[in-house]
Amino acid sequence: MSKSVLSMSVSLDGYIATPDDFLGGADDERLHHWFATADSGPAKELVDAENACGAVLTGRRTAELMDHWGGDHAGNPIFVVSHRPPGPAARYFYPKVHYVTDVVTAMEQAKAAAGDRTVEVRGASVAQSALAAGVLDEIVVHQIPVLLGRGRRLFEELPAEIELEILQVVDTPEATHIRYGVKR
Repeated sequence: MSKSVLSMSVSLDGYIATPDDFLGGADDERLHHWFATADSGPAKELVDAENACGAVLTGRRTAELMDHWGGDHAGNPIFVVSHRPPGPAARYFYPKVHYVTDVVTAMEQAKAAAGDRTVEVRGASVAQSALAAGVLDEIVVHQIPVLLGRGRRLFEELPAEIELEILQVVDTPEATHIRYGVKR
């Protein structure tokens, strides 16, 4: 059975993006420098595991910021949680992009599509919804040694306290990578 995994680079003070979601700004790039050095060793294993996913579940904002990954996330289907219908590009040109109105149904569809591979969860809002609905299995935080002091936080709002267990810790010079299991 597939499992769902949120994987996000985060500053020490909990930020994942600039206040205006400008991906590619100096702060956002700083959070992803570790990818450039992940060509061998434990960091490469983390990237390889992430790239071996079978489906992607994301929120609308992330999907649109990423232009739905061109309609194809490494050959995998993309499930977008949104109450509004898809825009023209997703509707007419991206057959692997599926809009679903609730996170539970979206996760069921993504897991079915992923088979025995993981569902990669993208975006803070959809991750918070998945946690609240009890359908997120793991969280991988790539803790970057920087304090940004502003921006969008990964876990801004949660419905309640959520217990986690540490499954793996990988230290590299660029980041500390922590894999958590979500306790149910």
